[in-house]
Amino acid sequence: MTLLDLQDLQKSYGALAVTQNFSMSVEQGDLVGILGPNGAGKTTLFNQITGTVKPDHGEVWFDGEMVTQMDASKRCQMGIARSFQVPHPFVGMTVYENILVGATFGRSSFDPRKQALEIMDKTGMDDKANQLAGSLTLLDRKRLEMARALAADPKLLLLDEIAGGLTDSECVSLLNTIREVHETGVTIIWIEHVVHALMSVAKRLVVVDFGRKVTEGDPETVMNSPEVKSIYMGEDAA
Repeated sequence: MTLLDLQDLQKSYGALAVTQNFSMSVEQGDLVGILGPNGAGKTTLFNQITGTVKPDHGEVWFDGEMVTQMDASKRCQMGIARSFQVPHPFVGMTVYENILVGATFGRSSFDPRKQALEIMDKTGMDDKANQLAGSLTLLDRKRLEMARALAADPKLLLLDEIAGGLTDSECVSLLNTIREVHETGVTIIWIEHVVHALMSVAKRLVVVDFGRKVTEGDPETVMNSPEVKSIYMGEDAA
């Protein structure tokens, strides 16, 4: 079953085209990785999926409904949640309170307090429940980003460079959490520059450059393609 369908998305800021004729379908239960150089338009693509940016042209379909003009809060309540490349915790609130925000305003029909406690346990944040978010390490801030998004009970989870800046051991810990989340049935789209991390979990890769989809397919085929070696890895395709 198709959960997300992007049809011919286009977005420009003045003369700068950041999304060009972009189409992609994501099936329920997929774990899709998105690669591309800095400035390729990956985060802008996420913004169009979540509703914080509206495309100039094209359509966004989610769970069988066209949501192109729907605002971000409505899309969150339908089941789209995300983390941000730079963690954005409510620094003056505790870990529990941050996660409770996601549980309160997301899709979940559960008791938000119970939902927040369950997500803290699932993401390994329960021992930091009463710690102020502003005092967390980078790894724990990234865990909190994911936990707050998961507390919204998403059908689709968007991860934006969540492994960036982590040590190898921290990355392994985060990957284990992502695998566990995916195994519960959550569909994931993950933008990442830490290629080995993405390769270890993604079932399909999509490569973006200058707002265009260059290629997509199974990870090994994509990473060995001339287009990726030339555009993403900087190698001469010849």
